[in-house]
Amino acid sequence: MRLGDLNETMRMSMDTLRTNKMRSSLTILGIVIGVLTVIVISSVINGLNANVENLVQSLGSNVIFVFRFPVFANRPTTEMLTRKQLTYDDSVAMRDLPHVVAVSPVLQYTDHNVAGGVGSTAIKGNGRKMQNTTIEGDTPSQKDVHDLSLLSGRFFNEGDQERAANVVVLGYDTADELFGVDNALNREVEVGGMLFNVIGVYDKQKQAFGGGKNPQDNTAYFPITTFHKLHPEILDYWITLKYDDPKNRPLVEDELTELLRRRRKVLNNAPDNFAIFGTDTLTRLWNQVTGGLFLLLFALSSVALLVGGVGVMNIMLVSVTERTREIGIRKAIGATKRTILTQFTLEAMVLCAVGGLVGITLGSLIAFGLKFTPLGALVSPLWIMVAFGSSCAIGLIFGIYPAWKAANLNPIEALRYE
Repeated sequence: MRLGDLNETMRMSMDTLRTNKMRSSLTILGIVIGVLTVIVISSVINGLNANVENLVQSLGSNVIFVFRFPVFANRPTTEMLTRKQLTYDDSVAMRDLPHVVAVSPVLQYTDHNVAGGVGSTAIKGNGRKMQNTTIEGDTPSQKDVHDLSLLSGRFFNEGDQERAANVVVLGYDTADELFGVDNALNREVEVGGMLFNVIGVYDKQKQAFGGGKNPQDNTAYFPITTFHKLHPEILDYWITLKYDDPKNRPLVEDELTELLRRRRKVLNNAPDNFAIFGTDTLTRLWNQVTGGLFLLLFALSSVALLVGGVGVMNIMLVSVTERTREIGIRKAIGATKRTILTQFTLEAMVLCAVGGLVGITLGSLIAFGLKFTPLGALVSPLWIMVAFGSSCAIGLIFGIYPAWKAANLNPIEALRYE
């Protein structure tokens, strides 16, 4: 078909759609819903992926966590609860492993009366009170493990730990609420009836997974020996370690497993009585979740697009019937089967393309609104192209039969049609 003929066919297709605005609008409703679904769900998934990436980065690069039992267990079993606790000496032994750069044992105060289970009732200072601040005991190497940067001041050192000094490093939100981040250094805070000197303030951390504030911003970090003065009853360590190169991850994990099995006297045929967790584990679990979400996206959008496609085909069949005499006249004055086929196929594709554009516009507006929620939706240009391409493909697939029927009408019988 020549370019001029194609332009004429396109113009006629648009004229037909404009003539039947209400019918065209109702016809494309299924396409609009299908494309809107693709845009919104893909944007939500992109936003959640960005949150997961921020979380992984906040945990630090090349970091492994060791716990007494799996972090993602629904409920610890009796066997898990009776496991031997990880100890400070375990962390000391880990420092001698090849490729290990830094190791830090961690203790946290768990208040079961606080929502979420972790945090103190309050930390006081300057006549103010910050609720649900996480109380954490660390070693000086903690800052090296997690690559956390200080906004001001310093982190505690070996001397602070040896003396069990009454010093504390505050998270950004904690310092800001009590003193203002620029005025927190060398001020005193009260925790558990004891006074502590603020020697440092952490920089603000990236947004937490799912949106909202990062818990690290409302945390008070103490030397681990100082933490023991506050909560001597807490001895259940979890340990973080940093290794030198991502490619050494399997080797480090194997050596770490061997070390802990030996120290914890695990029998050769017995399973590990500890859990090793890395940022890649989080990424792997999240990929499994997003895999399910993408299946949901595919199912919902496919149903809506198929329903829309059936609607387009029905309307195009009605249109062919209504325009039978017009088709006969066009054939009588020289229009070929190919011309008629192209015209009606283009009408169906244009109809679906318009529905796709409307769906993309509405979906993008909804995603923009969700951007300011904890979901943090992000519109993807790739999925916009996929959605638009799918709508055009639906028009082609479901428009080809009505177009074929129109192209194969007998011109004599068509001219007789009333």
